[in-house]
Amino acid sequence: MNELDHIDRLAAASLDGYLVRKDLVRTFSRQFPVPTYVVEFLLGRYCASINEDEIHEGLGIVQRQLNSRTVRAGEEELFKARAKEDGEVKIIDLITARLDAKTDSYVATLPSLQLNDVRIIPELVREHERMLTGGFYAEISLTYDAAIAQENKGRAFGINNLREIQLSKRDVLDVLVKARTNFSTEEWKAFLLRSIGIEPASLSDRAINALLLRMVPLVERNYNLVELGPRGTGKSHLFQQISPYAHLISGGKATVAKMFVNNSTGQRGLVCLYDVVCFDEISGISFDQKDGINIMKGYMESGEFSRGKESIRADGSLVLVGNFEVDVEHQQRIGHLFGPMPKEMRDDTAFMDRIHAFLPGWDVPKISKEYLTDHFGLVSDFLSECWTQLRNQSRVSTLQNRIFFGGALSGRDINAVNKTVSGLLKLLYPGSESVIPDEDLEWAVRIAMESRRRVKEQQKRIGAAEFRNTHFSYVIGEDGVEKFVSTPELQSENNIGSDPLEPGQVWTISPGGMEDHPGLYRIEVNEGPGSGVKILNKPVPPAFRESMSYAEQNLYARSAQLVGDKDPRHHEFTVQLRAFDLSKSGAKLSVAGLVALCTSLLKKSVRGGLIIVGEIALGGSIESIHNPVGIVEIAVEKGAIALLMPVSCRRQLFDLSDDMATRIDIQFYSDAKDALLKAIAD
Repeated sequence: MNELDHIDRLAAASLDGYLVRKDLVRTFSRQFPVPTYVVEFLLGRYCASINEDEIHEGLGIVQRQLNSRTVRAGEEELFKARAKEDGEVKIIDLITARLDAKTDSYVATLPSLQLNDVRIIPELVREHERMLTGGFYAEISLTYDAAIAQENKGRAFGINNLREIQLSKRDVLDVLVKARTNFSTEEWKAFLLRSIGIEPASLSDRAINALLLRMVPLVERNYNLVELGPRGTGKSHLFQQISPYAHLISGGKATVAKMFVNNSTGQRGLVCLYDVVCFDEISGISFDQKDGINIMKGYMESGEFSRGKESIRADGSLVLVGNFEVDVEHQQRIGHLFGPMPKEMRDDTAFMDRIHAFLPGWDVPKISKEYLTDHFGLVSDFLSECWTQLRNQSRVSTLQNRIFFGGALSGRDINAVNKTVSGLLKLLYPGSESVIPDEDLEWAVRIAMESRRRVKEQQKRIGAAEFRNTHFSYVIGEDGVEKFVSTPELQSENNIGSDPLEPGQVWTISPGGMEDHPGLYRIEVNEGPGSGVKILNKPVPPAFRESMSYAEQNLYARSAQLVGDKDPRHHEFTVQLRAFDLSKSGAKLSVAGLVALCTSLLKKSVRGGLIIVGEIALGGSIESIHNPVGIVEIAVEKGAIALLMPVSCRRQLFDLSDDMATRIDIQFYSDAKDALLKAIAD
């Protein structure tokens, strides 16, 4: 055990009795044939303390109970014999039940003892309906009746009593809400990850965000999540080991009767009985009926499915996880990110549209010892009970009048983003009355928009014209700046992509000269109080300093035409030049520099995928470019959608090939104002 750190001490002070050391959990893992939450249930009962002596004593009790109540392979007959000799034996096992129509009675199955015809009283079945579908782990009192054993086809083994392995208290959420007030947001994120056994200290921000996104289906009703990525990143662990309210389906056929409703018996399926149904190894999943995928799509859309004339509502979330056989970049080259899905799903844009978030599994490292925590975390049954109660709440109202979505988001996109944001905020702020700061709200919005945009990009890749606009954006606050959200896997350093940049940022190409090659640059300008233009590059390339000087003087001289009533002399502009090729001089970039200065002041973005080229003289005239054909070819190579050039280049483009001319939208400008108006996004 590591020394107690600040988060451990906060947790111990706020959540006494609900904590467990996660390294203790691992001492029992793989020793006994039960999931993690079963072990934690016992550890939480006997070892929820920071006192080493109490922990040591509790560990002994847990060890004895697991030794005496879990059935290892080959011990089945030993436990049956104990039940016969003593009349009763206590075991911990996964219990399922079914109705035996021949005897008009319920019978239970205990897989660890290989018993599938155990008597069970109807009251227990009615009290715990989940044993009729996927079942659950419980502490079971197994009895043996010698008299019944003598009867023809008599069922000697019976269950008269059981205890679910999960918390029964109903005020657990109040405890969590109160405890949360003692943590900062970053401390709470770390504590949540420790509660599922992960140590966040060595993880990147993107990995932490992905792991938190995994938790959203457990706190949000009717939430549909897809996660595809490398093997060994713990994709199904959360749903198999941490929460008894989740059910894992591993490969093979998924029957409509088991998933939704059994038409012959009326028995409700998994989506009615569990908070989350997770399909593991999704590439190998298929439905037993042709219309299975259509029933699933209908459920994903509305949370309802039909049984004859009756419409049944459920709120179980669906999680689909699977593996890439290749890395994400290769997957993008050979097809699209839904490629590993079953054929009924991979090219179905209607199915994709119902996915609320695509979690980038490649952002999560392979789980190794260095990523496992030795610190305190919440006992799994306490945590899962809090999560299931949070499903009854929503945080969508938090976005009202604070976040305004851009025009690229459809109704389904907004619904998906809202649900993801709501789930993330519930994880961070379990109290419904909590005041959520702008930075945490924006954090959730960016994760939600990126994970939804990833779905939209795959729809566009398939070729559906209706999904072509994927430039997701938002404004925080009524007077805020429009911000665009991209998906990193579609970007590369030397490819400009199609997304608008932040205000003050412009792509440009230097035409080069006698001693310098043409090359791609990005000019980035920040505006603040003060005066003048300050270039941050050390050393400043002389040619770029000259270009920015021309841009600055033209901004001052023509401010009324360019930025209206804003006086640029009362603002300081900090400028950074980023080079993406061998070219480093930054020569003849003043038009792009001027547009960057203006857009930073106006708080407006330049159109996505646009490159601006050209030089402006002190007097405002636009200089011609000596190699416009070469610049067009570079712009196409870099993935530009449009190119803005001086009108004097028009005649010089006579030699441009037809292929190049059709691959990019070339536009011309006559002066600085014309260039600015054509550059700014609508």
